[in-house]
Amino acid sequence: MQWKTILEDRNRFFWVLQGAGWSGYALVHYIGSLMHEMRDIYALVLILGAYAGFLLTVPLRYMYRRIWDSPPWSLILIVLAASYAMAALWAVVDNATYWEIYKFGFRPESNWFYFKNTIAKFYIMLSWSGLYFGIKYYQMLQDEKQKALMATSMAHQAQLKMLRYQLNPHFLFNTLNAISTLILVKENELANRMMSKLSLFLRFSLDNEPIKKIPLAREIDALMLYLDIEKVRFDERLNVTIDCSKESESALVPSLFLQPLIENSIKYAIARLEQGGEIIVSAKRFGSDLLIRVEDNGPGAKIPVDQMIDSGGVGLANTRDRLQALYGKNYSFTVTNNEPHGLRIDIRIPFEQVETA
Repeated sequence: MQWKTILEDRNRFFWVLQGAGWSGYALVHYIGSLMHEMRDIYALVLILGAYAGFLLTVPLRYMYRRIWDSPPWSLILIVLAASYAMAALWAVVDNATYWEIYKFGFRPESNWFYFKNTIAKFYIMLSWSGLYFGIKYYQMLQDEKQKALMATSMAHQAQLKMLRYQLNPHFLFNTLNAISTLILVKENELANRMMSKLSLFLRFSLDNEPIKKIPLAREIDALMLYLDIEKVRFDERLNVTIDCSKESESALVPSLFLQPLIENSIKYAIARLEQGGEIIVSAKRFGSDLLIRVEDNGPGAKIPVDQMIDSGGVGLANTRDRLQALYGKNYSFTVTNNEPHGLRIDIRIPFEQVETA
């Protein structure tokens, strides 16, 4: 039986602790008796005493369950009264086994001995009650902590899904608008090709959870599907170069996080150049990090670069927010002017790979 299974099953955990605790009680008292000259039958007295304590504390468990939500002072008074009542019963059983079995019917002359024994048992019962409430409160705190972690995780996942799905309407609007334009100018063949590419791209999007990471090689495949759509519009005006090291292709990255960056470059660079332009996507490993660069040879930014992310449309801010949600502070996302002209986006994230068995 695994300890994890025992800890997760609260009822089983109680009985394991109950048995171990009272067995330990009997063992400690037996070891203490070895220091004195006690007959062997004293071991039976100890076992019967521990067994009586085991049985009498079981009703306490069910009583404490019923009064769990009582006001604090009422709870304390009930615990004290219940502990003393069980201690008195335990003392009666303990005295009976001691005087009938060990002393063979001998009785002490004063009742003071019985009272002292009851008080001693009361302290033990009170300690048992304290342990019970302590363990229960600890389990409640763990449950609340687990719920808080689950709620945080669900909120985190919802945020990531929102950020990913925020791009779909933006991308779909642009693509469907382009298809509509092709139909209006009677370019039905091109419109059909573009619709087919769009279908493949959306299928890829649906097959990959927004909260999961995928290998960079698959991300590049998705990017090429998107570029196939854009090449229907721009034809030879759009040139794309992919330069990813072999090692970087297996690195895990957020799904479809390159597409909005490329879309941003097409919108603000390629579309504004009569002769078209070039977009370069490169990736390599550097120590424990993955470095990704997206650059173009467009006209560059017309506003200060440090304001580009928040004013550069959905793509840049969305990608930054997704990276922050996934990696916390362990990432960088910078936008700078490219040389001799154009824009460059540098991304640094932890280098992660799929764990293989």
